[in-house]
Amino acid sequence: MIDLHAHVVLDGVLGRAGPYGPELRDDPDCPTFRVGGYELSGVRYRNSPFMDIDLRVEAMDRLGITYQVLSPNPLTYLHHVEPAVAVDFARWHNDEMAALVDAHAGRVGGTAQLPMQDPPAAARELRRAVGELGLLGGYIGTDIGHGEVLALDDARFDDLYASCVDLDVPLFMHPAPPGIDAPLPDPRVRRFDADLWLSFAYEETLAVATLVFGGVLDRHPGLDVCLSHGGGALIALIGKLRRVAESRPWVPEALREPGALDHRLRRLWYDAHVSDAGVLGVLRAVVGESRVVGGTNFAGWDQPAELPAPLEVDQLDANARRLLRRPPLVPGR
Repeated sequence: MIDLHAHVVLDGVLGRAGPYGPELRDDPDCPTFRVGGYELSGVRYRNSPFMDIDLRVEAMDRLGITYQVLSPNPLTYLHHVEPAVAVDFARWHNDEMAALVDAHAGRVGGTAQLPMQDPPAAARELRRAVGELGLLGGYIGTDIGHGEVLALDDARFDDLYASCVDLDVPLFMHPAPPGIDAPLPDPRVRRFDADLWLSFAYEETLAVATLVFGGVLDRHPGLDVCLSHGGGALIALIGKLRRVAESRPWVPEALREPGALDHRLRRLWYDAHVSDAGVLGVLRAVVGESRVVGGTNFAGWDQPAELPAPLEVDQLDANARRLLRRPPLVPGR
């Protein structure tokens, strides 16, 4: 299977963002990963598939993953730090990612870290990362801004979206943990590990709504965006979104037409990492089987123990190849 949800921690970027780190404390009892004032404790990055490419490939082989698209760790997006720091860190990160991919090109590809708080710099870095380094597209968070929150439909991002279309590459979106770049908006999400499942779903669903209702897909008809975790709570809220499109006064006229909302939802792509076969089936029914791609959150807390059935993997892989602009497999090869 082709896996499009696989984060990596690059040893070569540690300490490259000044006071923000990133810093890895290799305590054998409780390892800690620090980004600015945020600390993640208890997750072992070093000597794991997150940082050791040989261990990653071994684990891929055991699970049956033929190819992975590596993405930045959401802890290190740095979308809220000073723009100059983010720009330098993104360049360093993408150089390191490209070197890793070049050494293992048959098994992994890479996506680009982008300094989204500086939209022109983000567009420039995407063009460099794809055109010079050979990375497969951009990979960004959903909550962005240094001193000013920038929504995903902000016109300042139009050059980035247009660059994706011009370069013919996809843009992947995956939230960062809440509280990493700003005060935690609601301390209750730290109970029951809700920052891992509820906060991400909130951000992903809001991202879908912003791309659709904010007109991004209409302004950039050739843009391919892939959302993590099946678009968050999209399936649970699909009826509400349809009622919004039908009834709210601010909705653009083009979105009021019957089927217009669903047509745009089927323009997006969604990774299949939803941890429930029933939810995945409804997702396919709503957005179309051709818009769902494989994803595992590889080596993460909710990585699946096994891959889907072969026929399902064939469909996921065919979709992934279209999204990644890779040629289809020839039967028998």
